[in-house]
Amino acid sequence: MKTLAIKLTATAAALAALSFGGYEAVRSMAPAHAGMLPAITAPASNTAGVALPNFRSIVERYGPAVVNISVEGTTKTSARGQSPLGRLDPEDPFYDFFRRFGPQLQVPQGEQITHGLGSGFIVSPDGIVLTNAHVVADANHVTVKLTDKREFSAKVIGIDKPTDIAVLRIDAHDLPTVPLGDPASAQVGDWVLAIGSPFGFENSVTAGIVSAKSRSLPDEGYVPFIQTDVAINPGNSGGPLLNLNGEVVGINSQIYSQSGGYQGLSFAIPIDVAAHVKDQLLAHGKVTRGRMGVAIQDVNQALAESFGLDSARGALISSVESGSPAAKAGLEAGDVILKIDGQPVASSAELPPKVAAVAPGKTVKLEVWRKGKTENVTVTVGEQKPAKVASDDEGSADRGRLGVAVRPLSPEEQRQADTKGGLLVLDASGPAARAGIQRGDVIISVNGRPVTGAEELRKQLSGAGKHVALLIQREDARIFVPIDLG
Repeated sequence: MKTLAIKLTATAAALAALSFGGYEAVRSMAPAHAGMLPAITAPASNTAGVALPNFRSIVERYGPAVVNISVEGTTKTSARGQSPLGRLDPEDPFYDFFRRFGPQLQVPQGEQITHGLGSGFIVSPDGIVLTNAHVVADANHVTVKLTDKREFSAKVIGIDKPTDIAVLRIDAHDLPTVPLGDPASAQVGDWVLAIGSPFGFENSVTAGIVSAKSRSLPDEGYVPFIQTDVAINPGNSGGPLLNLNGEVVGINSQIYSQSGGYQGLSFAIPIDVAAHVKDQLLAHGKVTRGRMGVAIQDVNQALAESFGLDSARGALISSVESGSPAAKAGLEAGDVILKIDGQPVASSAELPPKVAAVAPGKTVKLEVWRKGKTENVTVTVGEQKPAKVASDDEGSADRGRLGVAVRPLSPEEQRQADTKGGLLVLDASGPAARAGIQRGDVIISVNGRPVTGAEELRKQLSGAGKHVALLIQREDARIFVPIDLG
């Protein structure tokens, strides 16, 4: 039975799955099975006299640099009880006796060989190959097969799971390569093509267009994915996404699917992200990333109005880690980062990869929206490490305009929530409930102004307009919540 390496993700819109778009894993004893591939048909005619692209020359020139990757690994088999008579016939007169009273032998835990398939491409004539980390992770043996049927045992130089990039090396020289392009040059609507080994069908070519850019996917904070409608299936993982110049602009990595197969949504890692990771793995054997120590969220229209922004843009800081580079630079919760080193930050998803690409110890200049005006802040970037956030705890006041019953936090609760002041929500209704505020939330500030008591909260709300932004803490995270007061 053939199984796919699928990564499940919950979405608010539908119960769909983000699948690694190409790693095909099969048991070593599984029977061969031919998967059905979607038919690809060419448009009947040209539109408005514009000739459709012919990908043949690109494939002929750069196809030989695309490789098939097969991996072998092992998986643990769990211990289980087994009758000493093994497979005793149920019709045997002793079957029921041994089923009830026979001793059970505990079979020790063992290992079973597994095989997997993926794709990759050669970026250096001396045998450097790029692919996805999930293709070769935990593999005992990796084999790279070229289009001329030569096969090489590959060494895994390094993998970087946050970006899903792996670098391999094979012992060969004067190999065909494919040039790396600039993902910024690939615009929405541009033609792109993929070469890979879907379901093991080596060097299969599919084509489509760039559907969107800088897509943020759950749990993938360091990759601004390129979205395409190129047909990507299990086995395509790690293969190149090329533009009409034959340059690699991305590495095919994931698909968005309800079935595990292609449904028109494919995602590629921008090649500049992959190249940065490759260079670090080759030079140091590991990847270091910059960090500022902030939790951020998107700015929607309601939050933009609450903070006086002219449009919904930037990355809104919801909390600043104590002692972090951001804290030392004076960044505060409620600041909206609009630019980093002169580059606009249109959404919160754009900030993490930009910061991660900065070498620790270097400085960046931020343009920040604070209290109705822009300010420039210089931050010395630190090295990425797991984020630390505070926690909260649970215990009355007039519900007032907001619709909440609250009480002040005790000193111990303030310590746990890492805040001075704060109000614990005992119940929520009206505008607060409609916005998602719930019992147990801790209200930290209103429109960036800290609150320490119910009366102060009431005064701030009485002078507010139609919208306010509440900074709340829920469990171990802080987030700004826009409230429509009506």
